[in-house]
Amino acid sequence: MADNYIEKQYELYQARKAAWEQAQKTKRRKAAETQRKPSVLFQNQTKKIVAVHDLSGVGRVSLMAVIPILSSMGFQVCPLPTAVLSTHTQYPVYSFLDLTDEMSRIIEKWEQLNIRFDTFYTGYLGSPRQAQIVKDFIRKFRRPTDLVVVDPVLGDNGSLYKGISEEMVTEMKALAWNADIITPNLTEMFLLWGKPYQPTVTDDELKTALRELAAKGPEIVIVTSVPVADNPHTTSVYAYNRTARRYWKVTCPYLPAHYPGTGDTFTSVVTGSLMQGDSLPIALDRATQFILQGIRATFGYEYNNLEGIMLEKVLHNLDMPIQVSSYELVE
Repeated sequence: MADNYIEKQYELYQARKAAWEQAQKTKRRKAAETQRKPSVLFQNQTKKIVAVHDLSGVGRVSLMAVIPILSSMGFQVCPLPTAVLSTHTQYPVYSFLDLTDEMSRIIEKWEQLNIRFDTFYTGYLGSPRQAQIVKDFIRKFRRPTDLVVVDPVLGDNGSLYKGISEEMVTEMKALAWNADIITPNLTEMFLLWGKPYQPTVTDDELKTALRELAAKGPEIVIVTSVPVADNPHTTSVYAYNRTARRYWKVTCPYLPAHYPGTGDTFTSVVTGSLMQGDSLPIALDRATQFILQGIRATFGYEYNNLEGIMLEKVLHNLDMPIQVSSYELVE
């Protein structure tokens, strides 16, 4: 009888031991599954913007403007540099390192790593081949929800920039027609439109140009540096939203000073503003006000204007609520 009791206790012990071991295995398996499963709370929610621009060591243009502005607005900027320069090209002398071949290698590695971007933002491109590389890059990486912004850097004041050829204009058109948003200045608008440059245009002429450019593909066309008739102390920005069929206009004071990089600054603020969920007129207003703040913060200094506006003095303004004051709907 004692032997039966001992055997029964031993069987109970073995059963408890087996149950405990099974519970430990289940616990370890669940712990491993919990570690493997990504937590929504700790996923990286910062949106990525790939910025295809050149990099100048001195002068707040291109990436030297794009990166601080969009980073200040809460986005991760991933540069795809087209060239590295000692200074931008408006300085009398500069060094220039062409990165066309390296662009293809960078894109190849991004593809191998399955890296994706929320926005593609292009600026100065140094050659037709670079434009083709960027067009193929966007076509291959772009998802239906991704935004494409093209600042078609071609010329100003009625002339092409030095080094920009007619072939480059053709390639830029092909890139622009695949964008969601394009931001030419007045000279670049006429180049894309294929019409002779006019230093002054009426509202009706601008509306026709914007509408016909949007019909080529872009959802939004924004034209900067538009003179205001009979008022040399002001300048304006016009925009057209193809889906809403609305034209917008923002007018601001003109200060008699030239600072390189204001186009890059403007498009960067518009891009960040739209990605934050602002409406088109609010984005235009925010960008225009920021440029004006930057020029006013810089204008009073004895300063080499080639260095661009002093972004460091006004970047904090990007966190402030927009003071709606200047946009209007153009009927």
